[in-house]
Amino acid sequence: MLPSSHNTIRRSVNVRRFVQLLNGAAIIILWSSCEEVPPYAQQPLAAGYPSNIPSGYWNGDGLSGAPKIVVHLGEQRAYFYKGKHLVGESTISTGKPGFSTPPGSYSVLQKDRNHVSSEFGDYVDDYGYVVRSNIDVRKDTQPRGSHFDGARMPYFMRFRGGYGMHAGYVPPFRASHGCIRLPEPWARPFFENAEEGTPVIVKE
Repeated sequence: MLPSSHNTIRRSVNVRRFVQLLNGAAIIILWSSCEEVPPYAQQPLAAGYPSNIPSGYWNGDGLSGAPKIVVHLGEQRAYFYKGKHLVGESTISTGKPGFSTPPGSYSVLQKDRNHVSSEFGDYVDDYGYVVRSNIDVRKDTQPRGSHFDGARMPYFMRFRGGYGMHAGYVPPFRASHGCIRLPEPWARPFFENAEEGTPVIVKE
């Protein structure tokens, strides 16, 4: 049997590990909105998550053919076609429960390379400190003395109402408010190679 001092040290180490895991879980909750986060946040958040979460590829430069994007909600992946050729693929994160991304046949209605959301973001004070994060202006009351700071959604492509595809945080689960998030390395070529009118097919 270990001396009591050793047991105390062991418990202290275990508590620190538990807090680290809780901190990881807190990060997951913090970034569970439909917004962009810095590249360093696109890393595994806790033990057990794969290290290659933002997986995908692009091999469509120099190829011709009518563009088409196919999104598989069950697979949580998006595919980019030029004609009959599959030229790009990306892992995605779509709408979480209560904010499901609607299946259907759509087309790109609008493109905005530097889009800022008018609905999702944070309430911040005059010094730029976040008072309340990951809010929906349609539902969340604005604290006194704060103002709305819209979430950045680079490479945004609207395909239905408030739904669109854009660069953002892509955890290994559905986490957005309905948008389709892609890691920025793949959101950019998808954006640059899809014209307005490009078909967007969202499948279960």
